[in-house]
Amino acid sequence: MDRSTDPATDFYRYAAGGWVRDHPVPADKARWGGFDELLERNFYVIRSILEEAAGPPAPSDDPVRRQVGDFFASAMDAEQLERLQFRPIDPDLARIEAVASVEELYRVLAAHHAVGGEGFFDSYVYPDKKASGRYAFYLDQGGLSLPDRDYYLDPQFAAVVAAYRAHLERSFRSLGAGPAAAQDAAEAVLGLETELARASRSRTELRDEEKNYHRVPVGELVRAHPATPWTQYLADRELGDAPHVIVGQPEFFDAIERGVAAHPLSAWKQYLRWQVLRSSAPFLHAAAEAEWFDFFHRTLLGQEEPEPRWKRAALVIDASLGEALGQLYVERAYPPEANARMRELVDDLRAVFRDRLATRDWMSEATRERALAKFARFYPKVGHPEKFRDYSSVRVDRGDYLGNVRRARAFEVHRQVVRVGQPVDRTEWGMTPPTVNAYFSPVMNEIVFPAGILQPPFFDVTMDDAVNYGGIGAVIGHEITHGYDDQGRKFDAEGNLNDWWTEADAREFERRARQVVEEYNRFQPLPGLAVNGELTLGENLADLGGLSIAFEALERRLARAPAGRRPIDGLSPEQRFFLSWAQAWRQNCREPETRRRIVTDTHAPGPFRAQGAAENLDAFFEAFGIRPGSPMWRPPERRVAIW
Repeated sequence: MDRSTDPATDFYRYAAGGWVRDHPVPADKARWGGFDELLERNFYVIRSILEEAAGPPAPSDDPVRRQVGDFFASAMDAEQLERLQFRPIDPDLARIEAVASVEELYRVLAAHHAVGGEGFFDSYVYPDKKASGRYAFYLDQGGLSLPDRDYYLDPQFAAVVAAYRAHLERSFRSLGAGPAAAQDAAEAVLGLETELARASRSRTELRDEEKNYHRVPVGELVRAHPATPWTQYLADRELGDAPHVIVGQPEFFDAIERGVAAHPLSAWKQYLRWQVLRSSAPFLHAAAEAEWFDFFHRTLLGQEEPEPRWKRAALVIDASLGEALGQLYVERAYPPEANARMRELVDDLRAVFRDRLATRDWMSEATRERALAKFARFYPKVGHPEKFRDYSSVRVDRGDYLGNVRRARAFEVHRQVVRVGQPVDRTEWGMTPPTVNAYFSPVMNEIVFPAGILQPPFFDVTMDDAVNYGGIGAVIGHEITHGYDDQGRKFDAEGNLNDWWTEADAREFERRARQVVEEYNRFQPLPGLAVNGELTLGENLADLGGLSIAFEALERRLARAPAGRRPIDGLSPEQRFFLSWAQAWRQNCREPETRRRIVTDTHAPGPFRAQGAAENLDAFFEAFGIRPGSPMWRPPERRVAIW
């Protein structure tokens, strides 16, 4: 805290100013905050797990530990990577070089996508948003190497584009191209990606669930794009029998077909060579990895130096064999008493939210009835899956880091595509146990809290209720509210995109949501750089609802156990609640990373999350005695209440 600051003047500085002053962004980070501190602590636990697993070979009856340990050993063997240089990607580059037709180009693209590679467009498997009981195959816009289309099109990023062009040239030269050839290749890649950017929808447009869902029969997809070998591509992706696909942005795929016809095959081959190198560089020798870091982290994010090798490896293993690593993490870091306390918190928050749905005076009975029916189907998952994923078919070689990454990715891609059209597995988790995050799934109508986030500053089994309800309690409420934010509300009790609101109720919801958009539009993390209230609306609504219902849940608990009302460090439970919330979002961020997040992140920066939701709650002003005339004062008529 910064107790020299009056909370009525600057609540965020009062709550977290001491930390902000004393914790500048470390040299190997682009941002540093409460989430990052927790992630750091988690990864020191993971480091000990990985180093032990990579030691003497694990016994044959402990395949999980052996697999994770061998993967870590391959990542840490820098000498082997130096010996190999670019040889791990030579077969990919040779196959691209041999491409002589559009059909062959798409065959190479399909093989690249099958090992988790990127390029041209994005593809993935997810429950069908209008038939949520079965999996579907999605095709979305993609193919960009910079963080967003705005980087290619907005003049504020001109210097970044120039740096990217130079990075492309150096990268092609590292593969053996001469200066002129490297320059030509760089211009080809940048030109193609800029065209893809022009055809792409904005991040705000992508938030509209209805407008980004088009179920298209495969025959229709083929007829609409006669020059694109979709039949072949889908067969190569193990989807030859798929009756339909879900296309997010049809106009983007029209643009790709035009682009492939308009530009020479040689340009698209350079683009694919670049995609192979870009996706592989972090797993190659030091020079390739350093060049990749210099642009994608130092230039784009402002990060001064790489994280230690062990930590980079740990992040890769979490992304590759996440539930195997998670199984070992849970054994060491997630005690049963934490799970019991969390479930109690979830139950408290669910009770409050159910009551809110039953009593909101702006909602008609017809909509209320459907809202309650949806909530009756709501399901929480806490800690970790009941059954961890089996990776025994993934070959892990202590001398083949990139191969291990690709085989793990190929395992996951195959696991996903072969179940298209099959019933959805409701036991599955979309985050690994060590993850410092949580999520709401609209198609599953569930909230998920991995063990990784159930640590301080969000959750501490030794702390009093006020602190835990202001931390993880508000995060629980946040995820619950996502089911009824501006996009989550469009999904019904079955998890299907289905308009179940009356027209009048939808208008009233949108009127209130518009106030939240306008509220966040006024926040500026840098002079002249404003938060995008439209892009961040869903998260801001979830913060507002989550904080409000968590506060009521705390008050109900204190009513049941009045002994908890005692002051601690001179602070009432209500004050500690709001301090806990604000301190969870403490943050310092480098300017390039701030600019990137304003364009790409659906979350507002931490300081505005700490303060924005609180400014809408009467209890916040009462807790700190904030009165009219104070800088933090917001008149009651400007406070937004939805849930």
